Amino acid sequence: AAAASTEIWVLGWSAVLLLVHIIAQASAGSDLGPAYLFSSRDDGRVSKSVVAGRLLRALRNFLETYPAFIALAVALAITGKTGGIAATGAILWLVARIIYVILYAAGTPVIRTIVWFASVIGLAMMAIQLLL
Repeated sequence: AAAASTEIWVLGWSAVLLLVHIIAQASAGSDLGPAYLFSSRDDGRVSKSVVAGRLLRALRNFLETYPAFIALAVALAITGKTGGIAATGAILWLVARIIYVILYAAGTPVIRTIVWFASVIGLAMMAIQLLL
């Protein structure tokens, strides 16, 4: 079997990052109590934890660009255009997204936005290689 491209390897790790996002956000809302966390959450309660709110917003932000990353990684693999700036872009996207969630949870302004922009640059690098 052929080795997976860097882009597919990063895609696999991105799924791990998604799970970490979800688990961290749910865990930070522990002030809601286990009965609520295991319920259907029909009454729409919101955690009073500042960190839980930040992690929820970070998760939503992740989900805004995640479909583009998945589409680019798969398209690069299917077309055989992997490697080069696309691989670098995929790694940049993943590293920036990991740093982003940490900075967001810590409440770090400005730098967090710069790191988010770096993740978008990673997507652009992938798109450039795919489209050229």
